[in-house]
Amino acid sequence: MEEDHQQKVILVTGASSGFGQAFVEKFAANGYKVYGTSRNACYTENDGVKMIPMDITDNDSITEAFNYILGESGSIDILVNNAGFGISGSIEDTSIEEAKALFDTNFFGTHRLCRAVIPFMRNQGQGHIINIGSLGGLVSIPFQAFYSASKSALASLSDGLSMELQPYSIKVTRIEPGDYKTGFTAARIMVEKSGHGSIYDVRCKRAISIMEHDEQNGADSKHLAAKVLEIAESSNPKLVYREGMFTQKFLIGLLNYLPDRFVQKILMNTYGI
Repeated sequence: MEEDHQQKVILVTGASSGFGQAFVEKFAANGYKVYGTSRNACYTENDGVKMIPMDITDNDSITEAFNYILGESGSIDILVNNAGFGISGSIEDTSIEEAKALFDTNFFGTHRLCRAVIPFMRNQGQGHIINIGSLGGLVSIPFQAFYSASKSALASLSDGLSMELQPYSIKVTRIEPGDYKTGFTAARIMVEKSGHGSIYDVRCKRAISIMEHDEQNGADSKHLAAKVLEIAESSNPKLVYREGMFTQKFLIGLLNYLPDRFVQKILMNTYGI
């Protein structure tokens, strides 16, 4: 089995920290040939993970990274679209430029990577694209509505892509994690007009404080990495996996059967607004 892993080439975006770092470490420990990307990487290799530079908002950077991987390894068997970030603040306080920057990474970045990898996977007759979404894409989180919107859009993209690629033996899976303890919390960006002077300041800070508490008390990212490995090794993976603490997954499932206004009340109570 390990010999088969060594023949598999996996590319993980956003691999310098958080989920991405846990993913590349897990795959390398299980015999895969692993490439991770970040904007500031410089072609270093450590413990079986080769980090290479890639800016997923830049087509030329993506092309350069793909040429490097294919020149060295000849294939990309699994792509994990993990790179992304979050912004927080009210919709009114969020500028068009801030919203566009979020979507350029979280949504269009994934689209760019898919467009780049699909021709190679189709020519080699197989492949697997794993898109990392969020349970927050299933419900709109107050004061993180643009993050939720980007992950909701990613879910639609992923499902449509799965149907389009079925004739070419390319599998597409989306994973929707709940709260995990990662560096995502510290990396959260508040929109420029949030904070003191915003009419939403007090409610926004309260909601973000609750979110950050939940994240820092969430599951270990190593558990999600183990699940991603299991999905990558499955001959018939599901289209969607929802991962995280049982209470979050149960609540998400329950929301489908409740009136919309009642769902909003639950969310507002959850985040103290």
